[in-house]
Amino acid sequence: MSVVENKKKRRFLSPEKKYQIFLETQSGNTPVGEILRREGIYSTDLARIRNQVKEGALDRLSSRPGAKQKSVPGGEYEALKRDLEEKERALAEQAVELAILRKKTNGGSWDR
Repeated sequence: MSVVENKKKRRFLSPEKKYQIFLETQSGNTPVGEILRREGIYSTDLARIRNQVKEGALDRLSSRPGAKQKSVPGGEYEALKRDLEEKERALAEQAVELAILRKKTNGGSWDR
């Protein structure tokens, strides 16, 4: 005997489709159960979509107007961090050399 599995294929909904479903369920023109059956999703999926819409709205509404913070990709960040460390090291070496030169020139006074 062979066992036949009736597994549903997982659907991936685009953000636009999720928002369209959200708006349609919020309008109240069509029963929610009918929309869920038509789209092939469960009430838990709708609850998750509603939470995502709420989180997205709160995130956008909480941001302050003005210049947006720019983010740097991880690899580029590490390269910039290494570059900064190298420059800080070179600056420290230059400071030591300057201190040595000042000692050699009569106690550090450049004005004679």
